[in-house]
Amino acid sequence: MAEMSPEDWAFWDTWMRAHRLLVRELDRDLQRDCGISKAEFSVLVTLRRPMRVGELADALGWEKSRVAHLLTRMEKRGLVARTEDGAGGRRTGIELTAEGRRLAGSATRVHGANVRRHVLDRLTPDQAAAIRSWSEELIERVEPA
Repeated sequence: MAEMSPEDWAFWDTWMRAHRLLVRELDRDLQRDCGISKAEFSVLVTLRRPMRVGELADALGWEKSRVAHLLTRMEKRGLVARTEDGAGGRRTGIELTAEGRRLAGSATRVHGANVRRHVLDRLTPDQAAAIRSWSEELIERVEPA
């Protein structure tokens, strides 16, 4: 396996710093503009239909305990509601409330505008195509089948 050169490390450090800064700015934008965290946004846009908590955790790629704690906080804010799921009537399902659906729509529009402002409007078509191609290749190589 080839070692990384100083130029390789400089590239990697720049990429990681850019990624951290972009994520931080998008998180701040969501908090400022919508009053929600990136994690809450992820739940709102993933929960398009009622789901079991484990199914939601799988869809997000998160630990079930993380999802459960976040859902408890979101339920207290009136964004999601627990549903009875199964013969035993256990409250293992989750769905968006009317307020959660409203916020999901609003936050999607706001987040999209912020992604456009921070990223898309600043890329040339060639840059966008190169980043998309590289990202798709990386996903194919790394994502579990």
